[in-house]
Amino acid sequence: MTTTAAATTAPETLATRVIPCLDVAGGRVVKGVNFENLQDAGDPVELGALYASQGADELTFLDVTATSDGRETTYDVVTRTAEHVFIPLTVGGGVRSVDDVRRLLACGADKVGVNSAAIARPELLDEIAAAFGRQVLVLSLDIKRSPRTPSGFVVTTHGGRTETSLDALEWTREACERGAGELLVNSMDADGTKRGFDLELIGLVRELASVPVIASGGAGKVTDFAPAVEAGADAVLAASVFHHRELTIPDVKSAMADAGITVRQAGA
Repeated sequence: MTTTAAATTAPETLATRVIPCLDVAGGRVVKGVNFENLQDAGDPVELGALYASQGADELTFLDVTATSDGRETTYDVVTRTAEHVFIPLTVGGGVRSVDDVRRLLACGADKVGVNSAAIARPELLDEIAAAFGRQVLVLSLDIKRSPRTPSGFVVTTHGGRTETSLDALEWTREACERGAGELLVNSMDADGTKRGFDLELIGLVRELASVPVIASGGAGKVTDFAPAVEAGADAVLAASVFHHRELTIPDVKSAMADAGITVRQAGA
């Protein structure tokens, strides 16, 4: 019997994504520690184009004050970014309805992140997934450690400013059942500290989630990224270390490749 190539070819290993995050306020990229003392870090269009040229796999754009200010995402900045950056773009911040998602997709977003509005009304996740498919829906989770919940982790809202009573793992499980297609797991304890990702949190989310997990919060050196992948992340996200030129995307991918992790090189 002749064995076909399809039968003998091993499945291709998916590349781990490296994703720069543009935290935007007032049309500018900002960065602080634990979402406080925000400092200007540059123009989102210029930074997005730079990261795309360096080999970023995706770009995440978060309007970090839209929810706390009670306003919509800055659509014009999203449009300008999408017009100049030709890699997948996820946009979050101030998303409250299916119409908000529709408008962001029309502005050039590929995926849309939802956080506070879904906690206030979980049915929003069902509605977005039904209207656009779960591949469009990213659940953004700002999580901090807390002794008040069974898992020891609690969900926060409004850019980490408001602590809820929701157990982070229970909410993650419910959100996946409602149609979340990807989880952006941001450790508020590690955010901006540059001490490494919260590996325990990543591992716990990975155990219960059947959708891709993006690790966020805490990256400080190139050797911080591989452990996050080994803990269960399908993608790694960072902000200030890229904005301040402390690390470059090629440097991060090189370190990950040296650790045996499959990554897509620039131009591939």
